[in-house]
Amino acid sequence: MNQTTPSLPRSIPFWTLFLASIASLGAGGWTVWSHASTMEATLLDGTATNVEVYVGQAWVTAGAALLAAGVIGVLLLLALTTMVTMRAKPVPSDRDDLEPAEHEDPSAARPSTTAPGESASDELSPDDQNGSSGSTATATKISVR
Repeated sequence: MNQTTPSLPRSIPFWTLFLASIASLGAGGWTVWSHASTMEATLLDGTATNVEVYVGQAWVTAGAALLAAGVIGVLLLLALTTMVTMRAKPVPSDRDDLEPAEHEDPSAARPSTTAPGESASDELSPDDQNGSSGSTATATKISVR
């Protein structure tokens, strides 16, 4: 069985996404935690400066963006893993009789419904051409628009 794509544990993009997601989760979590802790401590002490409060908010927002990117990456990994495990596996076929032989004429396999000396146009009467709704367009495959 010839496999065209590598398995998931051997896929470099899979592991790159995994490592980037974990790094983003870690960096974002640490940034949010450290700056929020600093802001809380200095605000409760009454020693907070403008830099700690206003710049700290910007750092918390940036950390939250990194944290969200890591969560999205982990969710993508879970979805990718689920899709790969649910993918249909090709079944190897050892039977050669599934394909018609190259030397056979496909029209020879169909039996003829006309009697000898009778043409194919004489085979069906106009009444036989009506479809289930009674229209001739259905039976003769005419496109009616």
